[in-house]
Amino acid sequence: MRNPGELIDKSIAEIRTFANKLVVAFSGGEDSTLVALLAREALGKDNVKLINVCFGPYSYSAGLEIVASLAAKLGLRLEFTPGYEEQEKIWRHGPSCNRCTRFAKFNSVRKATTALIATGANQSDTWGQTGIALSKGLYSPIRDWTKEEIKKALNFFGVEVPRIGEAPVREGCKLKHLLKMMTNPGYHGYAVAVANEILLDNLGGRKHELANVKIIGPLSKNIALVNVRPLPPENVIQRITERLTSVNAIDEVHWVQRPITLIVTANPGIFGAENSRRWILEGRLQPEIAEKIEIKWIKSKNRRLATFQVVGFEETEVH
Repeated sequence: MRNPGELIDKSIAEIRTFANKLVVAFSGGEDSTLVALLAREALGKDNVKLINVCFGPYSYSAGLEIVASLAAKLGLRLEFTPGYEEQEKIWRHGPSCNRCTRFAKFNSVRKATTALIATGANQSDTWGQTGIALSKGLYSPIRDWTKEEIKKALNFFGVEVPRIGEAPVREGCKLKHLLKMMTNPGYHGYAVAVANEILLDNLGGRKHELANVKIIGPLSKNIALVNVRPLPPENVIQRITERLTSVNAIDEVHWVQRPITLIVTANPGIFGAENSRRWILEGRLQPEIAEKIEIKWIKSKNRRLATFQVVGFEETEVH
């Protein structure tokens, strides 16, 4: 493990060689918070601005509060810019958080500024792993940092980043829980946006490491898979179930309390690539499902599907 003080000094020195002023694509997570801190130390608070891409109905209300409070604690200017329309265009062709980050998030920030934009890319994501410092107006000052080093640096600065509570590792917007094509935002998008807000609102102050509602099923049917770990009391489960069931855009509600098998259709490229299928199982889906999952893969004939979609589920047979 590298010394956090030395890493911080090295990054501050590098930032000064790249820019006199900097805009930070600020999500309110650990990565972008550290970048904001480093930029402030390197350039001074008057030369750093934070821009948060607001994804409208797909942004957690608690997440927006965290962004605003963190910006105030850091003493940095904060601006919001819209990005949900770009998100919806991407999700028409299936779930893709990587494309969403590249095209919805960063393109929205680009439209809001002409300055150099700093991102939180690091060794936990594919962009950081390329080792590229600067590309198309995007600068990655912590590209060679690990997640553990980022946490230690935040501790060094004495900054604690609050969690929404929806995921144990990488928290994001509500749209990542829509595991199928969004051909109808008023149906598919509405279901995932409302369901996840209902869940967090009704869990209240309870401590949980995982809390989300995945929306799956064929395009004509929204099935809500509720993932909470640890499970809340039975009366809370019942209340949340009733409120989710009352949403017109949600057709079924199921709590994940035992191992399940997801039925997933994938475009030919993903279907034929073992590494891609493994990443979807182990990297994309399993970390945010409350119990162990398996996948039944189906090769999709839908030419509009660019990635994958979860069309159903069944309980995993115990052998």
